[in-house]
Amino acid sequence: MNFKRITNISRILVAITFIFSGFVKLVDPIGTAIKFEEYFSEDVLNLTFLIPYVLPFSILLILIELLLGVMLLVGFKPKLTVWGTALLMLVFLYLTWYSAYYDKVSDCGCFGDAVTLSPWATFYKNVFFGVLILILVFNLKFIKPWFGKTATNWIPFITLVGGLFISYYVLQHLPIIDFRPFAIGKSIPEGMEYVDGQDFPLIHDFILENDTEDLTEMILKADKVLLVVTDNLYKANLEVFKDIKPIADQAIEKGYLVYTLSASSMDDFMLLKDEYQLPFDMLYCDETTLKTIIRANPGILTLEKGVVMGKWNWTDIDKVVLK
Repeated sequence: MNFKRITNISRILVAITFIFSGFVKLVDPIGTAIKFEEYFSEDVLNLTFLIPYVLPFSILLILIELLLGVMLLVGFKPKLTVWGTALLMLVFLYLTWYSAYYDKVSDCGCFGDAVTLSPWATFYKNVFFGVLILILVFNLKFIKPWFGKTATNWIPFITLVGGLFISYYVLQHLPIIDFRPFAIGKSIPEGMEYVDGQDFPLIHDFILENDTEDLTEMILKADKVLLVVTDNLYKANLEVFKDIKPIADQAIEKGYLVYTLSASSMDDFMLLKDEYQLPFDMLYCDETTLKTIIRANPGILTLEKGVVMGKWNWTDIDKVVLK
């Protein structure tokens, strides 16, 4: 048996998987933070004291996963890299086993929103890669650098710097790759339809209502809609509403329907509306759905007959385009 070849195949498979998994989460770290908030909730691991730190924790974990994949691929400090990979896999194994066995978390978020696996499929996937990592642990002597010393040292460093830059950029703006069913160009009504082989539609909690009626269908059929999405007013940058007001005024002049979507109370919104003289009303929507629609609080979304035409973080409010 050629142990060197088996080790190299295992090394490549583990490295590529870690790099892919790290990258698809790196382009949307808030999505990973939302997933860890679910894991740390009272109904799952009951580690609620960690919830305020889910975003930095998620970014750190994503960067570690990405770096370990790159370090394993180039052969940087093999012993440190392999044992670090094994430790991280133990964490993944426990979390995926827990969510599968106790049926607590429907999707572990291992591949962000790019690939969705069932809890048990995710656990068995991690068991498979755990075996590959064990092969690496017992065959460390075969893991050698595939590049020169300079490249082997610099590639992980460049990866770290690049990862930090991407994290900063997407937090200041929006994910550079959007795998969600609310991405630009996606049809929300189509996402709400049942697909053969799926237990539920990709979009299953998109309900927009006020105190008296459900306006979802009206909004999805309208020619032009501008939605100001703020999942939680207490956590939002409320001062930016003074800059949102003129955009809303312009949108109304152009024939847009304009609303705020929020999971906060109507009383809280009315205080905000009075303070900034906002020319639109609020519709209730599920908080998790709002966080899925756009990774900003507040963020701006434009629709045409239910198709997402534009998305902007509040930091890019000067770039909003109205037709």
